[in-house]
Amino acid sequence: MYQSVVFSCEHAGNHVPNEFIHLFQDEPEVIQTHRGWDPGAWTLAQFFASSLNAPLLGCESTRLLIEANRSEDSPELFSIFSKRLDSKQKEKLYTEIYQPYRNQLQEMIEVSPKPVLHLSIHSFTPVWNGVERAVDIGILFDPDKKSETDYSHQFKDELDKNLPDLKIRFNEPYRGTDDGITTWLRNFYPDADYTGIEIEVNQKFASDLSKIQYQILKAIQATLN
Repeated sequence: MYQSVVFSCEHAGNHVPNEFIHLFQDEPEVIQTHRGWDPGAWTLAQFFASSLNAPLLGCESTRLLIEANRSEDSPELFSIFSKRLDSKQKEKLYTEIYQPYRNQLQEMIEVSPKPVLHLSIHSFTPVWNGVERAVDIGILFDPDKKSETDYSHQFKDELDKNLPDLKIRFNEPYRGTDDGITTWLRNFYPDADYTGIEIEVNQKFASDLSKIQYQILKAIQATLN
């Protein structure tokens, strides 16, 4: 039984501070695409957190400046747009966006009664490299972690009951052990204290989340009882 639940959304927004707008002058539209943020994810995260009276943290700066869901030594930390910045400007992004977000999220986990369930909310583009993805909701977890395996199976059972027509998959369209916020947080806590799950929702639902948000919430609530 979890003592607390915490929500996060690493790609909540696509904000660009004025001093960095010039990076996107040749492709201003890219900020509005799935490359710039996760459409629908922040709305879902807010809905879940408010419904459960749970803490929530979101990174509102675009991932195209600095990627909050990658480790600090990742080659994907800076995008093709921000890699051209000099070291001082990159350090500014790190100290003003990346580091505060991660520190604040870790503090939220730290002060939460254990065991804590951390649900990181994301969305993904329906088509990748010209191929339509055959998944509607992905549950990402580390199969070597018993708490995460047990939770993911219980969660999927509930989702299957609530959304029987949707394709709900484990570790798709990404692996739960890939470089990400939950992978990083697992380093600080034993399996018995921390369960980190990423919920990935197909962006085809972003225009009308009412079709799925209540059913996903019900599934989350069932796993907490």
